[in-house]
Amino acid sequence: MRTGKIIAFFASGFYTGYSPLIPGTTGSIPPWIIGYFLIGNNQTALWIAAGAVVVLSVYLSTIAEPIMGHDSKKIVIDEWAGMFISFLLLPFTFSNYLIAFLAFRAMDAVKFFPANEAEKLPKGWGVTADDIVAGIQANLLTRLIIFLFAMVKG
Repeated sequence: MRTGKIIAFFASGFYTGYSPLIPGTTGSIPPWIIGYFLIGNNQTALWIAAGAVVVLSVYLSTIAEPIMGHDSKKIVIDEWAGMFISFLLLPFTFSNYLIAFLAFRAMDAVKFFPANEAEKLPKGWGVTADDIVAGIQANLLTRLIIFLFAMVKG
């Protein structure tokens, strides 16, 4: 039983996935804080974090599903993977990271193609893959928004 609690702790993003309201959004806050305040402008560390969390997410989601339920809303380690991906190679500013956070939450909620297909993969792959796609989509959307703001500013 103790192992189950440890798995739930990490798969739920330090229990943020147990939030009764919007657990996906609540679970996306810690990686935003880590990305902005701890990793900052260190792109190498961000790539390492993104890669490590993707691997960890697939693994933890696979072993957490029997404990917490199939693609349980309490499993938010996949949101961590998507959040870190949404930051990759962005100019490091508070507003850009805030836009990336909002874009990721929107892309994760809407699940545009191919995210909607990616979540059909088995086990932890499906739990994580849609968030990887949503992170890429959020990154691209953030870049578009940054570009459009730059054009408007002149």
